[in-house]
Amino acid sequence: MGGKKVCIVGSGNWGSAIAKIAGSNAAQLSTFENQVNMWVLEEEVDGRRLTDIINTEHENVKYLPGHKLPPNVGVDEGPDGLRLISDIIHEQLGIEMSVLMGANIANEVAGEKFCETTIGCKNTQHGQTLKELMQTPNFRVTVVQEADTVEICGALKNVVAVGAGFCDGLGYGDNTKAAVIRLGLMEMIGFAKLFCKGPVSPSTFLESCGVADLITTCYGGRNRKVAEAFAKTGKSIEQLEKEMLNGQKLQGPQTSAELHRILKSKNVVEKFPLFTAVYQICYEGKPVTDVIKCLQNHPEHK
Repeated sequence: MGGKKVCIVGSGNWGSAIAKIAGSNAAQLSTFENQVNMWVLEEEVDGRRLTDIINTEHENVKYLPGHKLPPNVGVDEGPDGLRLISDIIHEQLGIEMSVLMGANIANEVAGEKFCETTIGCKNTQHGQTLKELMQTPNFRVTVVQEADTVEICGALKNVVAVGAGFCDGLGYGDNTKAAVIRLGLMEMIGFAKLFCKGPVSPSTFLESCGVADLITTCYGGRNRKVAEAFAKTGKSIEQLEKEMLNGQKLQGPQTSAELHRILKSKNVVEKFPLFTAVYQICYEGKPVTDVIKCLQNHPEHK
C-alpha cells in the first residue's frame, strides 16, 4: 500500500482498452496501488449484468470483446456551447486535469499493436507519473504542456472524419481525402488559436494527438463509417447510429453543431468552410456534394 490509487471512470471500448494497460502497469509498479477500480454504466447483456461479467470473466463482452482485462481491475458501482470535458470535471471535482489523445483505435491498443499517444499535462511532474502508468513497449507516450490543444484535437478530428466519410460515400478517391485531411488540419489549428486559453504551437499538431489521430480517424473510426453510410443511403445520422454502433455514440456531427454556434457568435464562419459544410449537411439538409464545393472554394486556395 501507499502507492497512488488508479481509478477508471467509463467502460466503453476505449475505457476498457486503457484499463488493460493501466491495470497491468499498476500491478507491476510500486508507485501505484495494485487494485484498479473501473466505474461502469450498468447494462444487461444476455440477461446478465455487465459488471458481473467483467468481474467474473474479466472481459467487457459488449464494447471490447475478445480482450481479457487484468484481474486487478474490479468494478465499483457509482452514482452551454463547446466546453472541454476536462474543464467541466475540474469545476465539479476541483482536481488538476491532464488529457491523453492519440492515434489509438481501442481494438488495436487492446491487441497490443504498436502505437503512439500524447498526454497533455501542464504539470510536468504529474505528466511523468501518468507516462509511467500508461507507457508499454507498444504504447509509447509523449508528454506536452499544451493540454487544451491536445484535448481540442480530439474533438475537432471527428468533424473532419465526417467530411472524409462523405467523400468515401460519394466515391471520391484518396487525393480528395488527403485534401480533406490537410484542409481539416488547417481549420483545426485555426480554431484552436481562436478557442484555447493558453498558447497554441503548431508543433503540438505534429504529435500523435494531431496529425496522426486525424489520419487514423479519417481512414477508420465510427464517424467516418457512419458518414459514408449517410452519403450512400440517405438515412438520418440518428438512424445510422442506432443501426451501426452497438450503443456507442457519434461525436462528429454534434461537435460540428457546437462549433457552428461559436463560429457564428465570433463572426468567422467563412474562415472554416469544411466545419461549416459538415454542420450544414448533417443538420440543415444541404446535399452531401456540398463537401466538394467547400474544398473547391476554400480560402486556402484564394
